[in-house]
Amino acid sequence: MPNGWNFGGPHSRGEFARQAHVGLPEGTYEREMGKEGFFGAASHLYHRNPPTGWSEISGDLKPRAFEPLAGDTASAGPWYAPRLLGNSHVELSVVRLGGAMNHLVRNADGDTLLFVHHGSADLHCDFGHLAVVPGDYLLVPRGTMWRLDCTAGFEMLMVQSTGDAFDLPQRGIVGRHAPFDIGMLDIPEMDDAFRAQQQPKPWTVHVKRSGKVSVLSYPYNPLDAIGWKGDLFPVRLNIRDIKAITSDGLHLPPSLRTTFVSRRFVVCSLIPRVLETDPKAIKLPFFHNNDDFDEVIFQHEGKMSSRAHSVRPGMVTFHPSGITHGPHPEVLPHMYVNKSDRTEGYAVMIDTRDPLELLEGAVDCDVPGYYKSWSMVPKSTPRFEQSEATS
Repeated sequence: MPNGWNFGGPHSRGEFARQAHVGLPEGTYEREMGKEGFFGAASHLYHRNPPTGWSEISGDLKPRAFEPLAGDTASAGPWYAPRLLGNSHVELSVVRLGGAMNHLVRNADGDTLLFVHHGSADLHCDFGHLAVVPGDYLLVPRGTMWRLDCTAGFEMLMVQSTGDAFDLPQRGIVGRHAPFDIGMLDIPEMDDAFRAQQQPKPWTVHVKRSGKVSVLSYPYNPLDAIGWKGDLFPVRLNIRDIKAITSDGLHLPPSLRTTFVSRRFVVCSLIPRVLETDPKAIKLPFFHNNDDFDEVIFQHEGKMSSRAHSVRPGMVTFHPSGITHGPHPEVLPHMYVNKSDRTEGYAVMIDTRDPLELLEGAVDCDVPGYYKSWSMVPKSTPRFEQSEATS
């Protein structure tokens, strides 16, 4: 039962749009209720009011926003940064380093994905050297020793796949070269910079296993390899090298922007794209009950198209499953007509199949009252010139 539901259909009742996300009944808001993260069975409902227009939410099930970089606190290494969100399959942190790491790290729990938000650095690892800049993804396989040589204030998102590995998503009908060619992946080089850091002095390796850190002390630098071969190694990909896949007449789901996958979650890259040109097509992320996944977005640069000015670079939003996700009332008047012909922001989205828990790092940086920002009334009802709604 690959689509998560198999009881016949599709069926329809009342007023509806024949094509999802296009030609909605006049003055309505579409909500998609679906399974399997936009790949499974789904229905579309057409509401007179925004599906996220709650006046209050009691309990823990509410949208949240975090400002993990608001202060000036820095960590000596990634294992010592406050943990933000996690479950038994994934752990999320936003890391600010106080300067060049004076120790090596190794993740024995699973693969590690780093996304560079601010600052440049040199990655030194078992396999050699890579220079990194903002927008770079660094995928480090489980068991790799590594460190970052950087200046104070270097900031990155860290996604750990606990007990599992990362892979590339299936490309399907878009082919092998979209949204990026695998030839865009860079691997470390055993260059002069790598050889220069092989100084004969004591080093420590901080190994994380089962969430606990052990320290291995060496009388020499263990990054002393002279060569390697194989098909397991770190890779680098910059988010600006990912190409947008767009449609003139239909708003495409965020699953199309999947960059990396693990067994119980996916990592997507939200990048600038040209807006739909069909006047009847909605031009904002559609309201949806994606009840199989929690959704986390790290805003890297520019504005989030569905949040306008309420989410700034460096912030994290968390929308748990079980509650409708959708755009803010402040942008709803632009559902069909936008001031620009393209979006402008870069962000990283993590969708997790299992519920995420708030960890200790979320307490101090939680933005109070964020969920109430959906309570305002839209300035106008979205309209397009001619309806193709069907009764």
